Amino acid sequence: MATPVVLVTGANGQLGSALRSIAGNYPGLQFLFVTHATLPLEDAAAVHALLMEQAPAYCINCAAYTAVDKAETEREQAMLVNANAAGILAAACKVAGTKFIHVSTDYVFAGNGERPYKEADATAPVNYYGATKLAGEQQCQQVNAESIIVRTSWVYSAFGNNFVKTMLRLMRERTSINVVNDQLGSPTYAIDLAEALLSVIEGTINGHHAWVPGIYHYSNEGIISWFDFAAAIQQLSGSNCTVQPIPSSAFPTPAKRPAYSAMDKGKIKKIFGLHIPDWQQSLLACIRSLQ
Repeated sequence: MATPVVLVTGANGQLGSALRSIAGNYPGLQFLFVTHATLPLEDAAAVHALLMEQAPAYCINCAAYTAVDKAETEREQAMLVNANAAGILAAACKVAGTKFIHVSTDYVFAGNGERPYKEADATAPVNYYGATKLAGEQQCQQVNAESIIVRTSWVYSAFGNNFVKTMLRLMRERTSINVVNDQLGSPTYAIDLAEALLSVIEGTINGHHAWVPGIYHYSNEGIISWFDFAAAIQQLSGSNCTVQPIPSSAFPTPAKRPAYSAMDKGKIKKIFGLHIPDWQQSLLACIRSLQ
């Protein structure tokens, strides 16, 4: 039997880079990594041509416009990448018989909840980035009912730009930093998310579980504030920098952030048998890999 091919878009982003870094641990899968330069996802003809030619068994769409504040002004570009291109890819996967996984965000929620959001809870993004990601979910499901959509949150890794790397840099440069303590959610180590997605694929191939389309939530275990996250980075990295808690009102940003965006992960654990690591052990693993 031929080795199943997994097409990964957004190969240079955090999640794409994480998948690339662990691909060697999955000898039963063959990977095809593409970037915007090698496959512009807004080009429907190019996307269809590649899928028909390569016939991947699976596709993980990691391509995304993730600059939350810039999205408020670069609206056309954010919508093109997060919604229209995702819809084009989902439609092409349906035609090619490729099973499609799309990655979305906790920012589809308003953030006024007091318990972790479930997949069926009402969405109401408070910023334009969240609106484009919600539109992407809707487009994927409209054109390809077999899509799996995985919402994640606060992604960080040794790759690209992210909160952990920014904090480590600031802690080297300054004696004290201020971090908001009134936005609650859950960090996600990109390596853990990458392993979870490949576990879904492998389990489907091996018959451990069925391919069950729909929306799922994935982040590391635990609910914290950005201040808690920064304080843990300071402690685990051995920095002498002081971390001060401040309210969001003292740190205005172009895009509003949800105050509470923790997500319930019961569904993905139950259906795909996933074990999800605690945020602290994953943060330690990331910091060690950076040091």
